[in-house]
Amino acid sequence: MSRKIILTGVIFGVTAIVFGAFGAHALKEILTAEELVSFKTAVNYQMYHAFFLLIFGLLFLKFGGGLAKSIYLTCATGVLFFSGSIYFLVLSKHFGIESIPKFIGLITPIGGLLLVVSWILLGVYALKQVTNDF
Repeated sequence: MSRKIILTGVIFGVTAIVFGAFGAHALKEILTAEELVSFKTAVNYQMYHAFFLLIFGLLFLKFGGGLAKSIYLTCATGVLFFSGSIYFLVLSKHFGIESIPKFIGLITPIGGLLLVVSWILLGVYALKQVTNDF
């Protein structure tokens, strides 16, 4: 499980760098200022959660535990829903997609909620691992 978590973090990190560079250079002339801000938000949150998964994957090596799968799934799904839907919404009209299904706009806050839940679960996980050495 730890390898999967770390690999997902690496993939999210690499793609965040690629998307960030793409947004800063190739999309600068195409997107509006507001769209660029949204795109950058998606990239930032993807990168934050790449680090989240890398750190969690390394912690998992030491502690393991039953919450690990829930943390991994909520975080990874949250990134895909949150950042992925923003990428789609920002880029769709510039790549010839005229009709955007309304449910796509609902995926973004669901993804954000999943990211919040993953942080809460990580807190619970961490608190269960803490020993009372004091």
